[in-house]
Amino acid sequence: MSIITLTTDYGLKDHFVGSLKGKILSENPEVQIIDISHDIDPFNTAEASYIIGAAYMSFPKGTVHLIGVDVERNKENQHIAMQWNDHYFICADNGILSMLTQKIVPQKIVAINIHDRFPIEATDLDIFIQVASHLSKGGLLNVIGKEIQSIKEATELQALVADDGNSIKGNIIYIDHFGNVVTNISKKQFLEISRGRPYEIVMKPKNIKTILPNYSAIATSDKYPIKTYEGEKLAIFNEAGFLEIAIFRSNPSKVGSANSLLGLNYRDVITIKFS
Repeated sequence: MSIITLTTDYGLKDHFVGSLKGKILSENPEVQIIDISHDIDPFNTAEASYIIGAAYMSFPKGTVHLIGVDVERNKENQHIAMQWNDHYFICADNGILSMLTQKIVPQKIVAINIHDRFPIEATDLDIFIQVASHLSKGGLLNVIGKEIQSIKEATELQALVADDGNSIKGNIIYIDHFGNVVTNISKKQFLEISRGRPYEIVMKPKNIKTILPNYSAIATSDKYPIKTYEGEKLAIFNEAGFLEIAIFRSNPSKVGSANSLLGLNYRDVITIKFS
């Protein structure tokens, strides 16, 4: 059975998600539809990029990923479909896919050009649905678009290395359900730049000097139970491969989180200094 995933900023209060699924099933009744997230902050392409990058690898090859965030086609953003790591991605060319293309070169990208086949009242998502259905049935990219060689880069998704190579400056691109903050500094980039050197993550009031292998590794002493360490800040590379700052066993609704207790917010700068 073919799979289409959905990642949107539509929320679940309105009819939009249900209507989207209904239209997809009308085109391909055999397809399996999986929700990745419908709680992306409105028009937040960086957050959508992180979410799809973290989730796609859990699905089998050949899965079609429809991304409904900032989808309007205009003079700046065309509609694109991309085959990447044997998955398919459909979205507006607004930088959403640039986090993926930093890692692996796309197999093929097309600018979707079938818009004139639809009535004038057709929406941007109606086009995406047709493309997703076509690909889910094994259709070729060349049938729905003209091949292009590059897509728009989102500079906010790229952490920067200082000219002297002694620091990496990144930004917070996502805040998860637990209030943990995720940066755009990847483990791969960190290892390439650090070359085994000592480092510090610049934080207030005290820098973090160790990136842990997992959350529970903060319990460094056998003399005290793990509960003793609740509320302490820590850093890990999360399962998506990006630097994350967290409060151990935080509860955002009761005692706070890295977001609230450390005052870390979307787009804030995070710097790692090497010595």
